[in-house]
Amino acid sequence: MIIQKKHTVSKQETNQGKFFRRFFLYAVFFITASGVLAAAGIYLHVSQDLPRISSLKDYRPPSVTTVYSDDNRKIAEFYRERRIIVPLSAMPKILVEAFIASEDSRFFMHRGVDYIGIARAFFKNIEAGAVVQGGSTITQQVIKPFLQSSEKTYERKLKEAILAYRIEKTFTKEEILFVYLNQIYLGHRAYGVAAAAENYFGKSLKELNLAECAMLAGLPKGPGAYSPSRYPEKAGQRQKYVLKQMVTKGYITESQAAEALNTKLDIRTPKNWYMENVPYFSEHIRQYMEETFGYDALYNGGLQIYTTVNIEMQEAAMEEVEKGLSDLNSRQKYHGKEKPQAALLCVEAKTGHVKAMAGGRSFIESQLNRAVQSKRQPGSAFKPIIYAAAIDKGYTPASILSDSPFTFWNSETRTSWSPSNYDNRFWGYIPLRKAVANSRNIPAVRVLKDIGIGYVIDYARKLGISSDLDKELSLALGASGVSLMEMVTAYSVFANTGELVHPVFVRKVLDREGNEIQEMKIENQQVIEKSTAYLMTNLLESVVKSGTARKVAVMERPVAGKTGTSSNLHDAWFIGYTTDHITGTWVGFDQERSLGKDETGSRAAAPIWLGFMSRISGVYPVREFDIPEGIVFANSECFKQGTEPTPLPEEEPSEEPVEAIAEAEPEEMPEPNVAAVQPAAGSFQPNTAAAKPVARSFQPNTAAAKSVAKKKRIQSATIIGLDQFFKSSM
Repeated sequence: MIIQKKHTVSKQETNQGKFFRRFFLYAVFFITASGVLAAAGIYLHVSQDLPRISSLKDYRPPSVTTVYSDDNRKIAEFYRERRIIVPLSAMPKILVEAFIASEDSRFFMHRGVDYIGIARAFFKNIEAGAVVQGGSTITQQVIKPFLQSSEKTYERKLKEAILAYRIEKTFTKEEILFVYLNQIYLGHRAYGVAAAAENYFGKSLKELNLAECAMLAGLPKGPGAYSPSRYPEKAGQRQKYVLKQMVTKGYITESQAAEALNTKLDIRTPKNWYMENVPYFSEHIRQYMEETFGYDALYNGGLQIYTTVNIEMQEAAMEEVEKGLSDLNSRQKYHGKEKPQAALLCVEAKTGHVKAMAGGRSFIESQLNRAVQSKRQPGSAFKPIIYAAAIDKGYTPASILSDSPFTFWNSETRTSWSPSNYDNRFWGYIPLRKAVANSRNIPAVRVLKDIGIGYVIDYARKLGISSDLDKELSLALGASGVSLMEMVTAYSVFANTGELVHPVFVRKVLDREGNEIQEMKIENQQVIEKSTAYLMTNLLESVVKSGTARKVAVMERPVAGKTGTSSNLHDAWFIGYTTDHITGTWVGFDQERSLGKDETGSRAAAPIWLGFMSRISGVYPVREFDIPEGIVFANSECFKQGTEPTPLPEEEPSEEPVEAIAEAEPEEMPEPNVAAVQPAAGSFQPNTAAAKPVARSFQPNTAAAKSVAKKKRIQSATIIGLDQFFKSSM
């Protein structure tokens, strides 16, 4: 009985044990399955919006667009993130080791996630009661730009871990380091080690020493808090930590660390390239590039822009503008906050390369580029366009023009206009050359009326003038606003023997891989005859030799140019050129007002031009302007071939009475019968009451010459002796 009882108890215990074992196994299975399902759910939830790793292979981080001068020196940068991409092979080994030692010492041992580091950070955060430390590896830092949120949450850490694992399976450690060291933010708008090295030390990566490498490697923890330029002591403490880590990991020795700590660093203030050298020119380039290639390409594309500007010429331009404005202020003693401004634009002949551009006295004070963006009245500086158009209509430098009172009646508006000269005097009949040299207003208006306003406007368009031009006779006096660049472009046609060469600012553009994506080709277009262009150059030389720009003659080389002064002395201009450069200067107030008594183009603008051109022209040989075919010289004057004066053949004396003798002395000529006329001393004054103003000189090779054949001896004498006559009468 007893034995049987024992057997029964043993069987019950066995059944209970099986039940509990089954229950435990089921529970473990259920819990495990639940955990797996929960983990899978969490994984799916966390990873459902993760970026694809393949995008990293195509990842092109925003990079700096760099602008270079004509000799390939850096003059400006454009960027959203200042980053200079450098291959890992071009980085100093000691720099790479410094970052590994301070940021992820187990980088070559883990698979994207350092669990030991995560555990350490976990307990630190538990202790602090908040997320105060991360255990991110270099790999995890690489993927941060791919995640939209930057908050320190555990969900984000899980996302980083998943992506880091995927990246490690796809890319080599070297590829990960390349992305990391070119991407990381290191303060003062510098992204990547190359930009930071330039910012803080003014060096390229290959020039860095151990002390500088350690300083940079200490920045990722807090670029702002450990900035070497702002907080040198904190930066030094962080540098010391990095060097200690490098010793611990065996990258350097104790003695090397000590030497680095004792190395004195030359910390630079981050350079603003945009403002440093040629700000007005750089801003013009920025606007052009954004318009041509778009915002993203300009600020993120890492373009290389090679321009035409010369740094030394640009410096000379700004200095001469400042000097000219200072002299102006000394003369006029301006009161009030507003200061006069000035602009200068210099273009290379033949190529159109813009070598210097001063858009004002200070880019910091005003970003308005007055060389391009302002449109002001050019005054008499516009007259060469009128006279060039007239030459193509048959006028010559010897054509006789009337500088006498003139009133124009506009039947449409029922208003009248009587132009006057700057000196309020009238010189009577004068040759076209004298009218140009002395900037006489009334002859220019008469010529415009004769050849037609529409014709002149069309002619101006050929020379590069694109601004709206008023269809009024006041156009002859430069009453329509134009930019300095337009005027320089127009004068360059004369300098380039009739060829229009638009200003060129950019030589070529390369993408970040060095492929040329745009090359600026000079397209010269013959818009006026070479002979016309030369005659204008020759006439404009007279302005410098004996006219309103005589002070420029000290250049001691051939110079052609024209002064300009707008109504009420609001604007002063001088546009002039040598065989090598065309330069224009403008002076005035932004809010139009008078520059002051006698502040004409000759006095206010020409000295700036002279100072600048004297400084840049010394390296160029003295050369005369080229004389093209089709130009002939006769009686100390130049003409287009076929328009020069020639004596008529001798004929029998005529019985007709002679009305006037051209060789008569000036004082013997009758005074003009006009009460308002105030003739200049010694000038030729015909009887304007008895004769209509002569528009042109006698052209014996034209039909008009035949119509006066009966007065051949008088006309012949007038033409042949014209130059000598006016020399004696001026």
